[in-house]
Amino acid sequence: MPPALDHLGIAVADLEAALELYRRLGLEATAREEIPLEGVRVAMLPLAGSRLELLEPTREDSPIARFLARRGPGLHHIALRVPGLPALVERLRQAGLPLAQPEVRIGAGGHAYIFLHPAGAGGVLIELVEEESHAG
Repeated sequence: MPPALDHLGIAVADLEAALELYRRLGLEATAREEIPLEGVRVAMLPLAGSRLELLEPTREDSPIARFLARRGPGLHHIALRVPGLPALVERLRQAGLPLAQPEVRIGAGGHAYIFLHPAGAGGVLIELVEEESHAG
């Protein structure tokens, strides 16, 4: 099965102000979470078959804070839901594609993820998210 779009990550300076905008568009956050490892507070807004992930930095040295300082608010990354994340990561390493972090991490919602560095992905930051097992 091919990868699916899991979510689009959008960097915001003010999560509450951003949520107000998306409420006006008819979207409501179904989950909010702080990820201390990444220095970010997130809100997930469901779409048909996908989600928007709003990302607000919680500290000045976080990746999202650095992104906002360089580029301002906007699209930060695309996330693809993939089966067999560990095996895919190994294939990417063997192919010499640069990863933005050394290992798979656990992020919002308890999902395993890793980022493919934009230098190896045509200038796009791509997050790979482990497809959840729906068995059982």
